[in-house]
This record gives sequence, C-alpha cells and structure tokens, in this order.
Amino acid sequence: MHLIIDGYNLIRQSGTFRRFEKISLEEGRNALIHRLSIYKKQTGHRITVVFDAWESGSLTEERDRYGGIDILYSRRGQTADELIKRLIQSRREEMVVVTSDRDIVDFAFRRGTTAIPSPEFEIRLLEPETRPAYAQEGGASDRDEEKQDREKMTPGTKKKGPSRRLSKKQRAILSVFRKL
Repeated sequence: MHLIIDGYNLIRQSGTFRRFEKISLEEGRNALIHRLSIYKKQTGHRITVVFDAWESGSLTEERDRYGGIDILYSRRGQTADELIKRLIQSRREEMVVVTSDRDIVDFAFRRGTTAIPSPEFEIRLLEPETRPAYAQEGGASDRDEEKQDREKMTPGTKKKGPSRRLSKKQRAILSVFRKL
C-alpha cells in the first residue's frame, strides 16, 4: 500500500505536530517525518509526504528521502494539492491519501482512491505499537468473528426498517483502516 500524505495539512490538524511547528516550520516537518519513518518500519507501507513550497520554493520540484520516506516539495507556483492530484492520477498501486482537504478527498474518491482524514490517521500514527489485527492475540478481529458465529447460531427475526449499511466511502475508509 502506498500512503500519500498532505504534510502541512497533517501537521496543522495535529496537536502534537503543531507544537513543533510553533518552534519552526522545519521542526514541524522533521517531527512528522521522524514519526512516519517509525511507522514505516512497523508497517512496511510505502510513504510519500508532500509539502507546499509554492511561495518561496525552487523553480523545480524537489525530492528528498529520509528513513525510507519519500519527501516531495512542490515547485514555486504549484501547490501541494496539485502535486497530490498528479500522484493520484498516475496511480500504479493501491493508494491511500491522508488529508482533510475536501477538494483532494473528492478528487481521490472520483479516481477510486481512498482518502483518510488527517486526525484519524494521526491516531493510528501515534499509537505506541502498530500491528496488523491478525497479529494481536484476542484482538478485535477475533471478537468480531466470535460475535458473528453467535449471531449465526441464534435464531432471529427478520428486522424491518431502513438498512444500517454504511456508505461506500465509509466502507472504503474502514477497509483501509484495517490494513493500516
């Protein structure tokens, strides 16, 4: 899975990373990238972080790499949003976009890519240890299977009324969270 992260959006949506950004913009970026490198070691996901440099950046798009994390800075005159959209369009693998920017979320959804709000990803990112559900002993996945087995054995009545099914977008987000 390839995570595309709107860097400044995540920093500014997060209480943790915002404290570093108050010291300096560079401190905020470094704190985020350091935490993402730990997350990458735990999960093995490919991660690309995109930052805006459209006001004071160089004339060309800049690329960097730290701890296995690809870092992209947009060129002067280009926003990170435009760069993220371009990455979504050139999608070659399963991709998840982390942003709270409504425009990018809608763009990603129209292209068949799942987008996760920054605060929700931050919770997963800052967990002390990130492990897949199947690796947790007695974890939520085991309890869910037990509950489903009990429901199959219990005779029920046919329920009336509107279905309680989540929207397609919400189901896609839940599916991605299981993989994170």
